[in-house]
Amino acid sequence: MDPLKLGIGTRLQHTQYGQGVIVGVRFATYLITFIHQGTKEIDKGDSNLEEIIPENISAEIETTSELEKSLAKILRLWNGSEELIPLGDRWVGGTMLLQPADKIQKPKEIPIEIFFHKIVMLRDRLRVLEQQVNANKKLKDEDKVNLQQYITRVYGTLTTFNVLFKNKENWFVGEKGAGE
Repeated sequence: MDPLKLGIGTRLQHTQYGQGVIVGVRFATYLITFIHQGTKEIDKGDSNLEEIIPENISAEIETTSELEKSLAKILRLWNGSEELIPLGDRWVGGTMLLQPADKIQKPKEIPIEIFFHKIVMLRDRLRVLEQQVNANKKLKDEDKVNLQQYITRVYGTLTTFNVLFKNKENWFVGEKGAGE
């Protein structure tokens, strides 16, 4: 098992705590939620950890219910890790060309997958900001509403990039689309 390649959602077996799933990744440790032991912080090099290979997963730790999927999504958002959002099929393998007005200068080519990943990270961080504003106990309700409206306008500014998303449910939605 290569501890550097494990990420959120990886299923593990621990000799002391049993089966679990990584719900957070830190510099030297994993936050792992175990079926019968709750969440524990475990050192990445812990020799008691073993990755569970997908074909050996027991029905007990399958995450197939809608509730579990929703919880996993919430955990990803709060842990600052992004969900896997698919790029539209027509863009896969494509490049974005930034051409300066001065033709003497060299254009910049960027793989669309890299650009798209940055857009998704921006969206996810806006969502976390939104959650932190709403959960802040020091802000007045009026201030929360004002900040929320500003964040919604930022989403609206980013709707140009919706063309890159494979699924409409992942799109940016601004003020006009918020009421639909």
